[in-house]
Amino acid sequence: MRIGLATALLASAAWVAPAWAQTAEPPAQPDAQADSKQDSGIAEIVVTAQKRAENVQNVPIAISAFESVTLQERAVNSVAQLSAIAPNVNLDAGTPFSGSPAVLSAYIRAIGSDDFAFNIDPGVGLYLDGVYLARTVGANQDLMDVARVEVLKGPQGTLFGRNTIGGAISIVTRDPGKEFGFQGDVTTGSYNLLSARGSVDIPITDALGAILSFGVKSRDGYLKRVPYPDQRANNTPSYTAFSSAGYGNGEREGGNDNWNLRGKLKWSNGGPVSLTLSGDYSRDKGTSANKLLGTAETVPGNFAGTANLPGTAFDPTGTTGFNFAGLYNFCIGATSGQIAARNAQALCGTSGTQFNPRFQIPSYAGVNVDGNPANDRLPWDSRYLIADPDRSYATGNSFSDLKNWGFSGVVDFDLSDAVSLKSITAYRQLDWAAGLDADGSPLNFLQLSFTMDQWQFSQEVQLLGKALDNKLNYVLGGYYFKEAGNLHDYVTFAEGQVQVDGPNRLETANYAAFGQIDYRPTEWLGLTVGGRYTNEKKRFEGGQQELNGFNYKLFGCSDANGNITPNGPFPLAPVTCQTGLSYPDPTNPVRVYVPGTNRKSFSNFSPKFGVQLHPTDAVMLYGSWSRGYKTGGWTTRLTNPQGNVAPDFNEEQATTVEVGVKSTLLDRKLQLNAAAFTTDYQDIQLNIQIGTSPTIANAGDARIRGFELEAIVAPVRGLTVNASVGYIDATYTRVSPAAAAVGGPSPFQAGTIVGAPLPKTPNWKINLSPRYETRIGNGGSLIFLADWSHATSAWNDTQRTYILRRNASDLVNASIAYQEPGGHWTLGVGATNLTDNRYLTSGGANIADGTFFGTYNRPREWYARFGFKF
Repeated sequence: MRIGLATALLASAAWVAPAWAQTAEPPAQPDAQADSKQDSGIAEIVVTAQKRAENVQNVPIAISAFESVTLQERAVNSVAQLSAIAPNVNLDAGTPFSGSPAVLSAYIRAIGSDDFAFNIDPGVGLYLDGVYLARTVGANQDLMDVARVEVLKGPQGTLFGRNTIGGAISIVTRDPGKEFGFQGDVTTGSYNLLSARGSVDIPITDALGAILSFGVKSRDGYLKRVPYPDQRANNTPSYTAFSSAGYGNGEREGGNDNWNLRGKLKWSNGGPVSLTLSGDYSRDKGTSANKLLGTAETVPGNFAGTANLPGTAFDPTGTTGFNFAGLYNFCIGATSGQIAARNAQALCGTSGTQFNPRFQIPSYAGVNVDGNPANDRLPWDSRYLIADPDRSYATGNSFSDLKNWGFSGVVDFDLSDAVSLKSITAYRQLDWAAGLDADGSPLNFLQLSFTMDQWQFSQEVQLLGKALDNKLNYVLGGYYFKEAGNLHDYVTFAEGQVQVDGPNRLETANYAAFGQIDYRPTEWLGLTVGGRYTNEKKRFEGGQQELNGFNYKLFGCSDANGNITPNGPFPLAPVTCQTGLSYPDPTNPVRVYVPGTNRKSFSNFSPKFGVQLHPTDAVMLYGSWSRGYKTGGWTTRLTNPQGNVAPDFNEEQATTVEVGVKSTLLDRKLQLNAAAFTTDYQDIQLNIQIGTSPTIANAGDARIRGFELEAIVAPVRGLTVNASVGYIDATYTRVSPAAAAVGGPSPFQAGTIVGAPLPKTPNWKINLSPRYETRIGNGGSLIFLADWSHATSAWNDTQRTYILRRNASDLVNASIAYQEPGGHWTLGVGATNLTDNRYLTSGGANIADGTFFGTYNRPREWYARFGFKF
């Protein structure tokens, strides 16, 4: 009866991803017992998703868990590469205009964040050995010498905290071995790939052991820059003529020059106390490969129209003037009389102001009609588009330099046989500079660069215990987190018509108390109740400036030589220009952000309730109700003055109901897991493009529904097949009038409207991954692997820009490896993206600047790997 009930529920339920596992067969010594049950089934994977070690099949959470062997064999070297094999998970290496694949864009079940700004927190929490990594910069961790990676789906606020509203990704590194050993691999491949990784286990005493790991990787970029075949390209000022976080470029984009170090020291003498000290350092110089995808220079705008307000170059109707791209083309192609007729002498004049003389650029007014072909300029239009996704006419910045390091100490103290105390203390720091040429042309139409410096300190204490003859398990804890740092933006639009210089500083202090109780009063019933209370305080100071003083020039408060007159008369009112234009800082006429320190406080209680049914020892059915939240902040990246108000946004919240089943059947030859969920997602922090500024606001609510399936089958010795299916229906149920106004349907965009799907969320994701291992005559093994991953199309941005839409994709990877009889070394060859299926992983639309840009996934690549273990 119990088996019949379980089978019926399995047949009617939706499915969720369990752990990826090989069969339990070892790399097989000749004397292995072939008929052993333990060696012929699907291996167990132990996870710590509930702060204690458990078989993943006993945890009532939708989890995809990947062990080190799986990651190694399937050439998964970074967090982003997990995306193809985890249903309802979208992980991209890089965000729009970040310029670095070390930045992680993470979405789980349609909730996440596609940005790297300091004022925006991620929606998916990333943890390294239990330590929260607060920034998306550096979150695309190299998976060097890890024991496993756990991907937890749905709000994880109870045990993992704020900013896990979509889920959590937990990376667990390997502990030192009890015996001296050395293992590693050397890999070569496409684009002059050379990678070497290694780790050494060092037993110092019976109680003290250490592990030291290292990795280096270099690879040429896959996108090649080619010269634009027109001598007028030489008349464009160099990108070094504008302010930037740094200057650097090369002939290729999308390459790597990275190295990593990690060390761990563990002391345990078998007594009640154990201590683990860890440290890691990475240097990442990988760059994103950016492409120009489209232009929009003919879109009408507010600048230099024929219906301007008196004494200005501003057309309030936005119908007779130009956008920034059109204004540039007008300036280079119009006579002085035509420019004067539209009051555009200052707009077409010197770029920059007297307040930044180092970066003033001479006027380009009328250069194409002055009878001197030697100073002619290239216009901005579609001539720079190249169909080949791996070619670009870019000449500007392309660099990224990330230094990311940290250390932690973990103390485990067994107070009794039933109660233990755990302390995790950690400090981390990152320093980053990056720049990219987003316009993909020889012009300076969208040049971006950034610096970020951040440090964080965290302290977590956990009290873990068992009671009532082990029927009750509990976790109680406290958490403290502090971070501070700055992000400095530098952006040049349309040959300097807008020049953003944006220093920003943020501080956060967070306190939390949490607890969870799991009670199993009978063999067939389990109950869960938990919650987390969080209190958080944030301080922010924005210093955004627009160095060209464009608004002064637009409203007749400057001359053609670039000199602005903030205290001069405003043509539309009896006030000064600075007052009339709402510039907020009397001491800095070009500052657009409100001076002073802004403060916000947040408090939240995130509860969880669950119930589990165990009809058999091999089957668990569960249901849960949980809440999570993501903290708020302030909007930056502004190019227009904000008066006396610093624009902010509040926290977002998600409430999820989930039902699922986990099962291991047919004498551990078949593992079937399933879950269905529905989420009420409120006050979504949407990234809305307003003019040239990507701004954040609580602009919508959504309903998210879906299911997940993963099966593992080991029908015969040596063969394991992993399969997964994920489906999501995620649509807006409310969109604010402001978001709908700026993100409504247009010839370029489908719009942010009620009923529209959320970004970065394909409806379907399917994966099929067979692995077959067979012995050969000398006692060695051949291992054959293949991966097929399919994802339906998805939108890459909130406004659903047509040209940025991610096409449906089918990725095929395959490899074959030989393992020598003793298991000491392997030699393998493989290829990723065998069919060379290309699609956009990220992108941006800046219609005011007339520019659409994006990044494609990596092309087909081969590799050869030699691995060893002694």
